[in-house]
Amino acid sequence: MNATERGIREQFPLWDRLANGPAMDGVRPRAGLVHVVVGCGTSVHIAESIAATLNMRGVLARAVPGNEWTRRRGNYVPAAIAPHVVALSRSGESTETVAAAEASRAAGLGVTAFCCAPGSALCRNADEIVLVDTHPEEGIVMTASASLMLLMGLRYAGVAAGPGTTMAAEALLRAADPLLPGAVAGRSHFVFLGAGALYGVAREGALKLQEMSLSQTEAHHPLEYRHGPISLIDDRSCVVMLYHPDTIGEEAQLARDLMAKGARVLGLGGPGSIELPVDGPAEVRPLICLPVLQLLGEYVARQRGLDTLAPRHLTKVVTVA
Repeated sequence: MNATERGIREQFPLWDRLANGPAMDGVRPRAGLVHVVVGCGTSVHIAESIAATLNMRGVLARAVPGNEWTRRRGNYVPAAIAPHVVALSRSGESTETVAAAEASRAAGLGVTAFCCAPGSALCRNADEIVLVDTHPEEGIVMTASASLMLLMGLRYAGVAAGPGTTMAAEALLRAADPLLPGAVAGRSHFVFLGAGALYGVAREGALKLQEMSLSQTEAHHPLEYRHGPISLIDDRSCVVMLYHPDTIGEEAQLARDLMAKGARVLGLGGPGSIELPVDGPAEVRPLICLPVLQLLGEYVARQRGLDTLAPRHLTKVVTVA
């Protein structure tokens, strides 16, 4: 077991430490304000799930990549609106995210930082900081830190994600573990489908597998997949369906269509070639499912003989001069 895999399997006590500790005490959305959740790479995918959850909880929100917010703020929020900004960064040093925080404060906007690095540039450019320790062996690939920032976002939105959520995620990972190698065996085209707050996690699953295993991946809203992308499905395809309780019927029909076309479907919370029940309400399913997606990337990388501690062309912190 390498350090990447240990970080995936050993992240759950970190969740409980965050849920039971004081880091989120008094940290809540600003009443009456639009919220913009910014990040880069993994962090912007997590931001998408957080923004969707905030909207479900009555807080108008959207996720925006860091550089887009800095350079094209008016494309995402009308100039007359002064939102509160929530910035996500594991290192607190990602150039685009730090620049987004700096530009936001220069414009008179409040900034809340979710981060794993005290004293970082992001922390210095935030009005409110939530800090958490990630797994000590976490390398370039974001695993525990991604889950922790998603947990921060759920609690920020007022979702009761506590020990019960941790237990459900651990149980799902244990159940999935022996089945994942078979799910990916002989497959070279990977698709992740998720609706609502699960869409951001689907995008993160696609990114994780892509960077860990140098595989062809894509992510879509489930019913959008029929509108063109389904043309790529064949017996080389593995589809991860992140079932949403509200739309399980139509998503199950899509899964049946994909299997009939040759795809192997990993159904998390619903039907598939491999089916795994997900124990938890819709609001916490993105967090419960995320470790399984992380471990899936590790297994595909292992089958290809790749080292997830040194993914090609990537660095732990993306900085731009």
